[in-house]
Amino acid sequence: MASIQRRGKKYCVVYRYQDEEGNVHQKWETFDNQKDADKRKKEVDYKIALGQFEVPKCAKVKELLDEYVKIYGHNKWGVSTYDGNMALINNYILPTIGDVKLSDINNHFMEKYYKELLKMPAVKSTRNRKGLHTISAATINDIHKLLRSCFRQAVKWGLMEKNPAIDATVPKYKKKEREIWTAEMLMQALDACDNKWLRVAFHLAFTATLRIGELRGLTWDCVDISEEAIEENRSYIIINKEVVRVSKKAVEELDEKDIILIFPSIAKDNKTVRVLKTPKTESSVRKVFIPRSVALCLKELKQEQDDLIDALGSEYHNYNLVMATTFGYPISGSYLREKMQKVIDEQGLPDVVFHSLRHTSVTYKLKLSGGDIKAVQGDSGHAQADMVTEVYGHILDEDRRKNAELIESAFYNKENLSPNMHGQVPKSKTVSVPDGVDAELLMKVLENSEMAALLTSLAKTMKV
Repeated sequence: MASIQRRGKKYCVVYRYQDEEGNVHQKWETFDNQKDADKRKKEVDYKIALGQFEVPKCAKVKELLDEYVKIYGHNKWGVSTYDGNMALINNYILPTIGDVKLSDINNHFMEKYYKELLKMPAVKSTRNRKGLHTISAATINDIHKLLRSCFRQAVKWGLMEKNPAIDATVPKYKKKEREIWTAEMLMQALDACDNKWLRVAFHLAFTATLRIGELRGLTWDCVDISEEAIEENRSYIIINKEVVRVSKKAVEELDEKDIILIFPSIAKDNKTVRVLKTPKTESSVRKVFIPRSVALCLKELKQEQDDLIDALGSEYHNYNLVMATTFGYPISGSYLREKMQKVIDEQGLPDVVFHSLRHTSVTYKLKLSGGDIKAVQGDSGHAQADMVTEVYGHILDEDRRKNAELIESAFYNKENLSPNMHGQVPKSKTVSVPDGVDAELLMKVLENSEMAALLTSLAKTMKV
């Protein structure tokens, strides 16, 4: 049976085994925390009791990867991550270095391997339909991260002395800055949009900073659009799940981990399936307040959906989805992209992907809030605030450029050599209240946002 021994801050699972010649050896597997060590001990004890335990031998990369996926991947990865990592393993790692012995892999080998990958053809995909492109530096960086993690586990299991990927030089790449829509462009798209579902998607992606999977996975029980909430401007949605398409193999291999619901497939021979699942990270679960206009839009949509359910009865498959087809199934992501592309082509707008609306949302909120990064992070679901500054730092640079312009005017043009630190205090404007008018009631009217907008509109039409 296995035991757990602590070494410094590490936890080791220790057990004995017999080799093919009958010799007894002691095996140490090292883990960062007690929880993982306990889990491995139970797994070893259980398989020993059944007579099914085999010590990882892993002489070659392919054997190590097989153990890595079974032991580490099944425990740590979600279904989407599983599909992505298995694609890297099957397309790029196994065909190239799968048969290489672990003893032959060192830092020099890894650097040479990465360099050779740059010359190899990439697999065919939606971005490489004809298979003419070579493997990109970005893909090689993903391969590096995967192998670095794999070799780290090999060191813990005593299969390698050190991790050869840690200090390996990886080809540099610069993330391509995608063009995004401005708020004016989004308004133009909304005005031109005649598709109900795309309009709702535009509103939610922009005001709630949603990913397309989160948008498609939103359910009515996570939406507060009650009369009271709308009246008091506190309508909100809770993002705690998403709809994604993953391989059936990933669902099976990971024992439906993180999956709430599997939607039925139309074609039985499909290799993929749509699922409703929990988000990848805890930070993705969030509550986002939405503007009154969007709340009213959702209220109208809910009424239409309720009428449809009453009309169709049992023919409607009610999964309680906000974004649902005529018969209740999730709206397809490709459907939304297709309708968005139609608006782009008709309006001559920049050709952006749907995910760019999330960037538009963050950009607009940062500007509107004066750079309140923490508040925007709460809406976007980024794990760390510095992820917002890293991706959207160029937005805040605009105000910093204004500082340079102000210095040019104030100092070098000698327009304001002694600026007042607190600025000029504007003269207060007072309005006399006519006799017979309740001043308190008048203030309440003026504080109403809709009434203020109406009065502002009237003021613009008046001649001074």
